[in-house]
Amino acid sequence: MGKSYPTVSEEYKKAVEKAKKKLRGLIAEKNCAPIMLRIAWHSAGTFDVKTRTGGPFGTMKKPEELAHGANNGLDIAVRLLEPIKEQFPIISYADFYQLAGVVAVEVTGGPEIPFHPGREDKPEPPPEGRLPDATKGCDHLRQVFVTQMGLSDKDIVALSGAHTLGRCHKERSGFEGPWTSNPLIFDNSYFKELLSGEKEGLLQLPSDKALLSDPAFRPLVEKYAADEDAFFEDYKEAHLKLSELGFADA
Repeated sequence: MGKSYPTVSEEYKKAVEKAKKKLRGLIAEKNCAPIMLRIAWHSAGTFDVKTRTGGPFGTMKKPEELAHGANNGLDIAVRLLEPIKEQFPIISYADFYQLAGVVAVEVTGGPEIPFHPGREDKPEPPPEGRLPDATKGCDHLRQVFVTQMGLSDKDIVALSGAHTLGRCHKERSGFEGPWTSNPLIFDNSYFKELLSGEKEGLLQLPSDKALLSDPAFRPLVEKYAADEDAFFEDYKEAHLKLSELGFADA
């Protein structure tokens, strides 16, 4: 399906560029790229292609969505972002949270992801239970990403590579530790670590290990471990698709 992006004013575009600079500063100061990527993802990943509900439409700031188990700790991201958001009332929360995710990838050395403004804030948060469960395997990943969101196998593996950023916190997810030895750098080390087996101090979730046992997923893991440019290219495409689920569909 093609995209037909809405037209936004010059004033809006300028506000987006200024907000980008402020977000870069915030992420550099607080080392908070991982949680910025997480709020963007968790906002978008609730989209349901059948009912056209959920998705990246600014509902994450609502207490009932923040209370979902998968969103433990995201109140921190909302709180960090609010002082910048207040400076740009013209920008929707929907755009702002997705912009934060794009900037988080860029400032940590990842690919530059295209950003198209114009998402509108929606009043209704999605029901709980639409985000992936880290304790489950390939069937579950396909149920969430392919059947529910309308993404592909390739998108699943490329998006999993964003675990190169950040760490799990026991009090939020029940798991503890980073996936890579440098969790503030966006590169292809997630895939290299996955193929090299478990190491003390580094994390591999059941949903990560599942990528190795699936005949469609594993060749992509091997490809991205060997070729960072290929990973960045596919990640950029997958992140863009995720960030625009339900938005600007022609």
